Amino acid sequence: MKKQLLYLFLIAVLFNACEKDDICLQPVTPKLVLRFYDNANPTSKKAVKNLSIWAEGKDTLKSYKSVNVDSVALPLNINANQTVYYLKMNNTTGNKAANKYNKLTINYSTKEIYVSRSCGFKTLFNNVTFISNNGWFQSFTPTSLTTIDNENKAHVKIYY
Repeated sequence: MKKQLLYLFLIAVLFNACEKDDICLQPVTPKLVLRFYDNANPTSKKAVKNLSIWAEGKDTLKSYKSVNVDSVALPLNINANQTVYYLKMNNTTGNKAANKYNKLTINYSTKEIYVSRSCGFKTLFNNVTFISNNGWFQSFTPTSLTTIDNENKAHVKIYY
């Protein structure tokens, strides 16, 4: 009888010590979403051929190396107030002379907010401004945003 009580006590202690796993199901810090449009037909999305993207001082992003896409989601540096991306387009595969470059500078302030115990904190980007050099972008809109707090829609429309 004492052994059964001891086993029952040990089982009760084991189950009592278990804790529910906390899994974060929602994306936390939002990425900057860029969508590309045809400059001749501004309502029509247009895939960029052989697009490669890299941040200043970094290697090419693995997800965006010579891809054909009409939108991209780029992470912003949460430890700085500026992120600089270079976007390279090449309409002629393998012809380096056909490479077209554009530098996109994103300035912002950051604010951390608590989401939950499982997700921790997320960073919001406020007072966001965009600066582009005279590369292959014909134009883009908007040139500034109040905040980036989700990835539900494109933040910037780029016309080329």
